[in-house]
Amino acid sequence: MTDQPTPSALIDLKLESLGDWRAETLKRIRALIHEADPDVVEAVKWIKPSNPQGVPTWEHAGILCTGETYKAYVKLTFAHGAALEDPAGLFNAGLGGGMRRAIDIREGEMVDEEAFRELVRAAVGWNVGKQARR
Repeated sequence: MTDQPTPSALIDLKLESLGDWRAETLKRIRALIHEADPDVVEAVKWIKPSNPQGVPTWEHAGILCTGETYKAYVKLTFAHGAALEDPAGLFNAGLGGGMRRAIDIREGEMVDEEAFRELVRAAVGWNVGKQARR
């Protein structure tokens, strides 16, 4: 049996491999998610040959959001973003979708941290409520 790295360790490795502003942005977002929900669980999903490091994912009673990195931006996709209130207008991508919403962050940008923590808490509440409705 081989020792498999934890999802958190895999996310650490992904951030180290980036070594640029995207890593710093995703590190800060990761910290904000943990501040908003100390019970959040980190996972890495969708590992495949074209993306061997997979996609960092944060979960609580289901997926809250994913953190993908592209050359020009970091994309935070909320699995049920369309169902969430977004009074600060953080969502700026995927606005036409029926379920997901995303936040694209470009170099030099950052989200309103308190509004982001509130959005994470709203996503947790939605997921927990969804489980209760089952």
